[in-house]
Amino acid sequence: MNNYISIEGYQVEANLYKLVNESILPKTGIEQAAFWSSFSTLFNDFIPINKALLVKREQLQQQIDDWHLSQEGTLFSPNKYKSFLKEIGYLVPEVEDFTVSTTNVDDEVATIAGPQLVVPLMNARFALNAANARWGSLYDALYGTDVIDDKDGSHITPTFNKKRGNKVVAFARKFLDETLPLTTGSHSNTSRYFIDDNVLKVQLNNGEISELKQPESLIGLNGTKEQPRSILFKHHGLHIDILFDDQDSIGKDDAAHIKDIVLESAISVIQDCEDSIAAVDSEDKVAVYKNWLGLMQGTLQESLSKNGKVITRKLNAERHYQSLTGETMTLSGRSLLFIRNVGHLMTTDAVLTPQGEEVPEGILDGIITSLISLHDIKGNSHFCNSKKGSIYIVKPKMHGPEEVQFSNDLFARIEQILMLPENTIKMGIMDEERRTSANLKSCIAAAKSRVAFINTGFLDRTGDEIHTSMLAGAMVPKDEMKNEPWINAYETRNVHIGLATGLQGKAQIGKGMWAIPDQMAQMLNDKINHPLSGANCAWVPSPTAATLHVMHYHQVDVFARQNEILVNINKQCDENDDLCNLLTIPLIKDQSTLSDRLIQNELDNNIQGLLGYVVRWIDQGVGCSKVPDIDNIARMEDRATLRISSQHVCNWLEHGIINDQQVLDSMERMAGVVDKQNEHDPNYVAMSKNLATSIAYKAGLALIFQGKIQPSGYTEPLLHKSRKKVKNNL
Repeated sequence: MNNYISIEGYQVEANLYKLVNESILPKTGIEQAAFWSSFSTLFNDFIPINKALLVKREQLQQQIDDWHLSQEGTLFSPNKYKSFLKEIGYLVPEVEDFTVSTTNVDDEVATIAGPQLVVPLMNARFALNAANARWGSLYDALYGTDVIDDKDGSHITPTFNKKRGNKVVAFARKFLDETLPLTTGSHSNTSRYFIDDNVLKVQLNNGEISELKQPESLIGLNGTKEQPRSILFKHHGLHIDILFDDQDSIGKDDAAHIKDIVLESAISVIQDCEDSIAAVDSEDKVAVYKNWLGLMQGTLQESLSKNGKVITRKLNAERHYQSLTGETMTLSGRSLLFIRNVGHLMTTDAVLTPQGEEVPEGILDGIITSLISLHDIKGNSHFCNSKKGSIYIVKPKMHGPEEVQFSNDLFARIEQILMLPENTIKMGIMDEERRTSANLKSCIAAAKSRVAFINTGFLDRTGDEIHTSMLAGAMVPKDEMKNEPWINAYETRNVHIGLATGLQGKAQIGKGMWAIPDQMAQMLNDKINHPLSGANCAWVPSPTAATLHVMHYHQVDVFARQNEILVNINKQCDENDDLCNLLTIPLIKDQSTLSDRLIQNELDNNIQGLLGYVVRWIDQGVGCSKVPDIDNIARMEDRATLRISSQHVCNWLEHGIINDQQVLDSMERMAGVVDKQNEHDPNYVAMSKNLATSIAYKAGLALIFQGKIQPSGYTEPLLHKSRKKVKNNL
């Protein structure tokens, strides 16, 4: 049972109350009495609005369901559908053209294009690894992934494989040739690098001296100009650090004594309180807030055992260099940190209202994470996160401009409580719900003085696509979804509307996650499309992936690409055809083309992925992990992917493509498959032997058979309920 402290009618869980008073408030300049008084007033004022917004979601969904039922048997008309959506207020009137006025935005957001990590804040080690992923070894990233093939004996071995190492060096030198080209010769045939008269000199193996084609790329060094320990370059706003050491195990065998090439990698990181964690109660919330506090105060540490040694992880220090004129240069050793709060739907028992109800979790996240961020703004740390004195909060799962306006008003009130200048709190708008996509320009307008980020979230967006149009008909198989008209319109509109509203140089326009973390070769082949699209950041699943993906931003000058797009786009950005494509429902055109085998494979694939994720979430509290799919390919799974799987099965049940018994049979078989995939995990609790009592298995059933009536098809209510049961039994 939780212990609560009474604060002006509200009940604050004792450990949260203690954390705020003893660890968070000191050195912020905020007095306890004033904070808690404002805290209760904040909830008094914003809880009713939050509830009303959720009611509107349900009302709109009911109207859409009723409309689809009324249209049964008639030919779908996009224009008729769009008129209906305008009539009920799902589509709002177009706002006049405007330009965002966001100020005090850090360079990592405004002027540097590069990868962005999303990491579960509840896991301190992961949070630290991500924060430290600003810099990464290209040699390590290549050697440990499938970017380097294992042909001709160049596979990964227990000890260093020289053949594989040679391929790494060859790949890295090719990258240097493309990024820092020489006037003559290649970085693959060099014997010495030195600086003369502030110009890089590169001695080739034939004795010839070459230079950089773009000499301005050279900006600094460590060591002496005659014999540098490292040489620092800047290209497309990103740093490259070539390290030299003739005593190093790699450097001593290299003709130029290069031991590594270090790339500026994860420019920013979203520390996540939402989809990638399993925080279901006040105990979990306190743990999350403690980790954010440790990051903002610079004190977070985590010890682990590796190869028989205890290693302590902590935040990286700054990186220091000497400029070409002899001055000290300091670069951040860490990524710029955003924090993703919870959306408007979920509630938490960390605080109870005077009526004994849980408060909206998103409101609590807003005030507590902002309060914690004061330590960065006031310099209460050895490190600095935002050099511009800003707080970056990503708001997920907002449905339309009214909900963005609510977050904007909430942040404005929090600024008043914390005595912060107006618009100190910057907002990241996740464009991941259908009503936001369709009204994106109006959503940006609702936060035009604080928006610093818009991002497409294909996974949640697909889940909402299915749920919103549940009664319209049967949806195409998941693998076919990316070929549907709505997805291209969605991804393109996000960039075009962002650019047309002036986000360039003021905010990030982002793209979604690469969800197959072990297939880095494929990522290098495919993910260049994100910077080519004009997006100045894109999500990656690991620090290694960040170091590999950043090469794309050396290949593509994103801001030049944005300028090209700006020349060609219509300022209105939502012409009739474009919006009609966005609203085109991805229905199967001819169900007779679905073979029994295809249907069964689709069902099994959905259920295997669902169970593989749910069993770890419920039994172990793992909010995001690599889950092997039905073909044993590890994929990043979180609540967004779960939402797709559960809603897709619900949709096919609704329209008779599958029946209840088929689902039950598949559930039972896939439980055995998932158990087999996890048999080497000592903490894993098998489902197949205890189907009647397995809380995780029953949660999987509920996600399907109750999925149609879940708010917006979200999985959180059922997941939280089941996880609490498991925690209560521990």
